[in-house]
Amino acid sequence: MAEQPFVECRGVSKAFGNVSALHEVDVDLYRGQVLAIVGDNGAGKSTLMKILSGVHQPDRGTIKIAGEPIRIADPHQARELGIATVFQNLALVDQRDVAANLFLGREPVRAGIFVNRKAMREGARRVFADLRVHMPSLAAEVGQLSGGQRQSIAIGRATAQQGRIIIMDEPTAALGVQESQKVLDLVMRLKAAGTGVVIVSHNLRHVFSVADRIMVLRRGRRVGERLHAETTPDDIVKLIVGAGRE
Repeated sequence: MAEQPFVECRGVSKAFGNVSALHEVDVDLYRGQVLAIVGDNGAGKSTLMKILSGVHQPDRGTIKIAGEPIRIADPHQARELGIATVFQNLALVDQRDVAANLFLGREPVRAGIFVNRKAMREGARRVFADLRVHMPSLAAEVGQLSGGQRQSIAIGRATAQQGRIIIMDEPTAALGVQESQKVLDLVMRLKAAGTGVVIVSHNLRHVFSVADRIMVLRRGRRVGERLHAETTPDDIVKLIVGAGRE
């Protein structure tokens, strides 16, 4: 593990009206490591993820990236800072092809105005080759692909955006056993390549198959963090339901 976290959050709090979604939460994200964030519905997982990705700004607390204090104003700035997010809805356009989705919003151009489709296809081939992901065709419409293939496209887009930390919201929730395993294998390849991965998930079996650290949120508070090697699913469940200790 690197000596200094790539992202450091201290005392992060967020309220929506009278509802406290997060209260004084600390979290460190390291490159080349997988952090799982778990908790019941309403625990604050999505709020924390959206703060890290620039969708929400905290009411209190500090965020540092590479040791420098920063305010993540929006998702575009988060991506520029090296934090890419794969939301559960994947944000793909079903009627467009694989390569177009991979470069959605940042299409290469030629002559200053024309989309360079050849450059997109070549870039897509490089991304999927690096990730060791097989796509049946870069020209296939995304709406015709399987859930696992769609998830791989969304993850590939995050790596193409130079994400040094990639946040994944329930990446295996809608997938079968084989496709889930392919996504989990992809997470491990990202880790081996030096990318930090944050997985927000309810599936503890999947969490324990990839996570180095597991952080538990309950009612907006961090109630515990455990190293994978030093805990069990039962311990994590106890923290989730309020029967365990920090």
